[in-house]
Amino acid sequence: MSGILAFCRWLEQTPPGAAVRESLWLFPAVETLHLLGMTALMGTIATVDFRLLGCAMRRTPVSVLARCLLPWAWAAFAIQVLTGGLLFSSEAVKMVANPAFRLKMFLIALAGLHALVFHLAARRRMASWDERGNLPLAARCAGLVSILIWVGVVAAGRWIGFI
Repeated sequence: MSGILAFCRWLEQTPPGAAVRESLWLFPAVETLHLLGMTALMGTIATVDFRLLGCAMRRTPVSVLARCLLPWAWAAFAIQVLTGGLLFSSEAVKMVANPAFRLKMFLIALAGLHALVFHLAARRRMASWDERGNLPLAARCAGLVSILIWVGVVAAGRWIGFI
């Protein structure tokens, strides 16, 4: 743990970390971009997940929806990584000890693993889903699990400031 704390101390002293922490307007501006990125990320992911659940866009083939929205999700995720990294660099020592921050990072890793497994398993079968009325139970479960994980990410992120 001392190596992680040393890295966090160093990170806080970098020009970006110090600038975000010391500027009157930079932290709220970066946090606003972080929230906008989260909105875009959640919107794209939730749309696909609700389609998997059969609750939205039932006439749109899953493969078409995924092909259209996933590039936007990746762009939003890139914004999240950039802005989240800047926010973290401004308070790294404090954040690394925060249980809500740790939970958020764990859930993001879990969401990534879930998405990887889903896409590897579903890639070949997705076209056949487009021809059926109901999606397989596994696809619907994947959509539900994804929504629950991402709601957890948002909730944990919100709790960071209060713990």
